Amino acid sequence: MNPVRIGICGLGTVGSGTVNILTRNKAHIDARAGCNISIVQIGARRDNPNVDTSKFNVTRDIFEVANNPDVDVLVEVIGGTTIAKDLVLKAIENGKHVVTANKALIAHYGNEIFAAAKAKGVTVAFEAAVAGGIPIIKAIREGLAANNIEWLAGIINGTGNFILTEMRDKGRSFDDVLAEAQALGYAEADPTFDVEGIDAAHKLVILASLAFGIPLEISKVFTEGITKIASEDVTYAEELGYRIKNLGIARRTDKGIELRVHPTLIPEKRLIANVDGVMNAVLVKGDAVGPTLYYGAGAGFRRRRKKASLASL
Repeated sequence: MNPVRIGICGLGTVGSGTVNILTRNKAHIDARAGCNISIVQIGARRDNPNVDTSKFNVTRDIFEVANNPDVDVLVEVIGGTTIAKDLVLKAIENGKHVVTANKALIAHYGNEIFAAAKAKGVTVAFEAAVAGGIPIIKAIREGLAANNIEWLAGIINGTGNFILTEMRDKGRSFDDVLAEAQALGYAEADPTFDVEGIDAAHKLVILASLAFGIPLEISKVFTEGITKIASEDVTYAEELGYRIKNLGIARRTDKGIELRVHPTLIPEKRLIANVDGVMNAVLVKGDAVGPTLYYGAGAGFRRRRKKASLASL
């Protein structure tokens, strides 16, 4: 089998999980891909106790990976939009394919990155950037390719969904559940991106770009989080037969594409209203197939598994 040589930058939850899965499931992955996939270098500022890197070439300079002629595909999982952007563009400049889980990077700089990749004849893959373990990018790009997408709506931030679920099921306050989410590893020390809807907005922009063939424009998304939701709001919604979910919604209108993230009342009998905890779900309406629902674990689930020493991608 032809070799594909991988360089991984970042050893956080996603990076360490990537190394573990590529190592543990190597035989299955190689057979399905039809090639010998091997990790030839890892770039990380520090080690991660959840992964054994003793058998790999590890460097503290991530740009060494981007400049390594033995690397065919660079996997960017360092996060952020500054160094990560420079790293990805350098890898593309050097003729390397890129795989990234960085939704903020794609949402803010995807247009520039994809243009650079096209000019160099390389691919930028970003399935892991949206909805955790759900292959929603492939579903929209390939599975629904014959459809005219009319709208999509999704629970695409597991941390916010966990908080709303706990508030509903146990009558707890927002602040109380947020503290637990941080202790469990679902939320970061600074939870702003999760609870203010920013993380969901990044993902929504990516989904909308694929679904409607529009540029990535994060500034066009109306964004509202869940910090103003009180336990009484959740209780009253339940009494009226609704559940509150923070949805990312994109749809065609006569004036263009509407993009918004905000708390939404959903009838309790709807499938998406019963997506709880850190799980994600995306509902897509195509003109030919009708509504389709995609459900699975979100990024918060990955962080929780890290706490249990079972990190995975």
